[in-house]
Amino acid sequence: MPSPVMYERFPVRIRELELLRRVWVSETMLRLTCGGPGAKGFVSKAFDEHVKIIFPDPQTGELRVPTENGDRLDWPRPFPTCREYTIRAWRPDDLEIDMDVVVHESGIASDWARQVQVGQTFPVAGPPGAWMIPDDYDFYVLIADETALPAVARWAEEAPAAVRGAIIVEVPGRGSEQGLDLPDGVSLTWLHTGGAESDATLNAARALDIDADPERVCVWLAGEAGMLKPLRRWARDELGAPKEHCSITGYWRRGVAHGGH
Repeated sequence: MPSPVMYERFPVRIRELELLRRVWVSETMLRLTCGGPGAKGFVSKAFDEHVKIIFPDPQTGELRVPTENGDRLDWPRPFPTCREYTIRAWRPDDLEIDMDVVVHESGIASDWARQVQVGQTFPVAGPPGAWMIPDDYDFYVLIADETALPAVARWAEEAPAAVRGAIIVEVPGRGSEQGLDLPDGVSLTWLHTGGAESDATLNAARALDIDADPERVCVWLAGEAGMLKPLRRWARDELGAPKEHCSITGYWRRGVAHGGH
């Protein structure tokens, strides 16, 4: 039996990072490369871990950040305006951290990502922990929307060369696709939904050819909470994957400004 998927908590830190570079990786996603002295001591252990970028209060402009208290943070009240982003890559020798931001027409994080200047610093908290996915499964299923694409891409890059699995990613359109470095035994399906609710992802999951014992399959699902509900039932009732072999995380909720994690 494969090892269960386990959540590991990390010592949580608050640090000031500097924007080093900003590039478009697709028509709808910006990559922010940050680092500087504040990145010293940073640790990145898992492909789906995230940090909080802390923004000034949209009403008062006040920037309120937490303080370190041992291995945790004490957060001010009311809670500061934050958004969570996956660590797409960490290059410790260069003290560089990549975070990919989905850009919308408007929104606190989206507007900030377009406007932040190289050399500008900003506070980042975390990561607080991550789901640790063992390497001893016979087959991996990763299903995500665009917000979870950075985690999927990192998993594909860091997975063992002999791994077998299938990836399904729901994006608005072809311009949101990215080139992923996939192991030979992993398939990739892009779904173009225009950002609308759709059964396409569930139907694609049902169509997967999973040539493995369900008890030796790892299922990782992440993205919009409503999209994940039928996929959770599919993994449990149709695929038959044990609960302890699944990681299912709502990154955001349709119609809610900050309803993820």
